[in-house]
Amino acid sequence: MRIMIVGAGQVGQYLCEKFSFEGQEVVLIDRDEEKLKSLERELNIQTFCGSGASAKVLAEAGIAKTDLFIAVTDSDEVNLVACFMSRKYDVKTRIARVRSEDLLLSDSLVDKDIFGIDLIISPNWAMAEEIVKLIQVSEAFDTAEFAEGQVYLLGYIVGENHPFAGKTLHEIGSLSSDAQYVMAAIIREGHTIIPRGEDKIEPGDKIYLVILREDMAKVEELFGFSSKMPETIFIIGGGDIGYLVARHIEDMDISADLKIVEADKGRCEFLSENLSKTMVLNVDALDIHSLLEEGIDTADLIIATTNSDTTNILGSLMAKHHGTKRCIVKVGRHDFLPMLDKLGIDVTLSPRQVAADMIIRYVRMADIVSVATLLDSDAEVIELTVPDSKRFDNVPLKDLQIPKGAVVGAIVREGKASIPSGDSIIKPGDNLVIFFTKDAAKKIENFFQAKGS
Repeated sequence: MRIMIVGAGQVGQYLCEKFSFEGQEVVLIDRDEEKLKSLERELNIQTFCGSGASAKVLAEAGIAKTDLFIAVTDSDEVNLVACFMSRKYDVKTRIARVRSEDLLLSDSLVDKDIFGIDLIISPNWAMAEEIVKLIQVSEAFDTAEFAEGQVYLLGYIVGENHPFAGKTLHEIGSLSSDAQYVMAAIIREGHTIIPRGEDKIEPGDKIYLVILREDMAKVEELFGFSSKMPETIFIIGGGDIGYLVARHIEDMDISADLKIVEADKGRCEFLSENLSKTMVLNVDALDIHSLLEEGIDTADLIIATTNSDTTNILGSLMAKHHGTKRCIVKVGRHDFLPMLDKLGIDVTLSPRQVAADMIIRYVRMADIVSVATLLDSDAEVIELTVPDSKRFDNVPLKDLQIPKGAVVGAIVREGKASIPSGDSIIKPGDNLVIFFTKDAAKKIENFFQAKGS
């Protein structure tokens, strides 16, 4: 597949890295010539210097031969115009990043055909939705939903004194419980393990469990976790993400004491006018004395969403030092992520990973239903439809010979999800939720595209 990316910012660079690793033909367009030269040395990509909204630049870069067009510059206008300019070429899919809430809510974008756009990416909206999902599973550091919300993939951290630390999956599975789950992965020191029965979980591991929504309480009880809605929430940063999170929480109609911290007086006036159940504090995010007076030391949760990684990290660490129970932190620099666990940050969210979740489905097979990438790991999880082939007709899962490095976490048949065992039968038309490492990605794609009996 030939992929053209306009914009060499964090999202554009991440996509170039991911797609080039998978062997896709990648072309990157940006105005920054030095950045392009550096990326061309590091990655197997072609680069063109210029504006993605220029018909001449697009033609020189080979837009006529492009399958997937992605415009992710920092300018909404450039992204929209770039997609519009590409309309006269036979590009299969066009994707644009749009940040402005005014544009997202505008009637002009309801009909995306006007600009020739198949998918509009709004990382701010997606980040806000991800944060709200994490609020509802308070012990998890990562979450994704499949099968129209019937299946959860939840990530938990194994503490030093966890009762299962040092136990194998066989030993854990032998415990008396009617909780159904699949342990899809163990992330240990940045390395992803697709576990088998003899594998142990250790203190500090990040474990990913695939569970049915209806069984979440049972599985959490078995593993010693307990999720509940926080009663006191501080949002640090009243920008687009912070505002959207506050609005989502207000719409949930829960009894949480919600406060939003914003240093800009004008923005505070906007927040006060547009939020009805949220206390707006005109305070600097690092003014810990003022925040202590407002009760941040007794807060259940702090959500740091400013545009400054330093402010988000330091503000969260200071709050936790004074007693805040949990923090969710937006971090733009991906290279910061591995060290933040050790500093005591509970959950880190990367905007570029959110963008990846929204785009990868357009690079995979046509039968992909949903997809998510996992934080701080080389793993992904997808929901795909089993093709109509005799080799998948009434086959026990244990005989499916799914590629190494992958595990089936759930089966969805006729709209009903179940957690499988080795004896579970696979049929064409089933949806499978599959967890796999990036090394197995191509094997999975080939396996389920295979034709014949």
